Amino acid sequence: MKLRRVHQNLISHPLPDVAAEVRSQLDALQVNVPQGDVAITAGSRGISNIATITKVAGDWLRDHGANPFIIPAMGSHNGATAEGQRKMVESLGITEKEMGMPIRASMDCVKIGSVATGDVWMDRHAYESAGVLVLNRIKLHTCFSGSIQSGLIKMMVVGMGKIRSAETFHAAPTNKMRDMLLEMGPVILNSGKVWAGLAILEDGFDQTAELHAVPAAEILDTEPTLVDKHRRYFPGLPVDDLSVLLVDEIGKTYSGTGMDTNVIGYRGVKGHEDLETPNIRIIAALNLSKKSEGNALGIGLADFCTQRLRDAINEEKTFINCYTTGDMQRMRIPATLADDEEVVARIAARYGEKGWMFIPNTLHLGSLYVSEDLLPEIDSNPICDIDPDSVELTFRQGRHQLAFSQS
Repeated sequence: MKLRRVHQNLISHPLPDVAAEVRSQLDALQVNVPQGDVAITAGSRGISNIATITKVAGDWLRDHGANPFIIPAMGSHNGATAEGQRKMVESLGITEKEMGMPIRASMDCVKIGSVATGDVWMDRHAYESAGVLVLNRIKLHTCFSGSIQSGLIKMMVVGMGKIRSAETFHAAPTNKMRDMLLEMGPVILNSGKVWAGLAILEDGFDQTAELHAVPAAEILDTEPTLVDKHRRYFPGLPVDDLSVLLVDEIGKTYSGTGMDTNVIGYRGVKGHEDLETPNIRIIAALNLSKKSEGNALGIGLADFCTQRLRDAINEEKTFINCYTTGDMQRMRIPATLADDEEVVARIAARYGEKGWMFIPNTLHLGSLYVSEDLLPEIDSNPICDIDPDSVELTFRQGRHQLAFSQS
């Protein structure tokens, strides 16, 4: 199969000095710094510069008289155990040694209120602290759309509430989740435990583009504006109709659902509204990110996978995460074939060799490959540049030899 490499000229707007911007944003906050232990949230996503941002935030808090510490805030991820969640944040470079502050990992929570769906909980270490700095990336959610999606409020509601609040949140029908954030978020903010938020916006190349420090009292009003800003940066596929999409790697570091549903155009939640574009007939997943620690939530969004990916799955971790969300189809194992070569051969034999696209993952879309029949459509896309020479799809020990980069 002959392919062409395509470069998408996505928005590139990296901050020249991330550490300096963290300090500048926190300096601009017009609220008193809590004196005592202050918790900083750490999630499970592969956020660019997350270790630097976390460390500098901790250093800033210490300079202003606080005693910062880190809490893993990721709902039911990584087996819903304290040790599993500690290992997850450490895999992102957030270690006690590097951060210069302790990690207090626990699944113990305090009930702080109730909403129509159920109880609202908060990590005990956060609850007993002098305040919480909620740190997270603003991003489109993979289950629903709305003015508030994945960001500071969701980190407070689901991340800080561990599996207890995650169960409350996911007990709501998918089309009601946006409302649940607006119901549960104020309960947490009214507890007085959240001091401020530090929101991260990334550009089309997964680079830190903007940081926004927000006082707790302004988070509910500010986050919709940040979601709108994020939409300008969000990368997508350069065409709306594909026969086959091969995703080289899936995992929690790229998206809460392993593959970002806003990129693949498929949410995979039975009985609920789905996305209209892009329209992709077949999706194949080849590898599971090592940093996902075996959590393969979202594998059910694929039609084919390799035995290599299947062997990397930790079924217990994946089950707990999926069971908490309630959308069990997202962990169903697709048709499993020996390796990349067999996946390509079987799909091509049944569905043909036209309308193919290869991407590294759904977060990094600056460089990808397409079958040559897509070139006229790609060429008409103003953000795309096409390499002049074709490449032959080859394999070594069953693995494809395509080289992805973000340049």
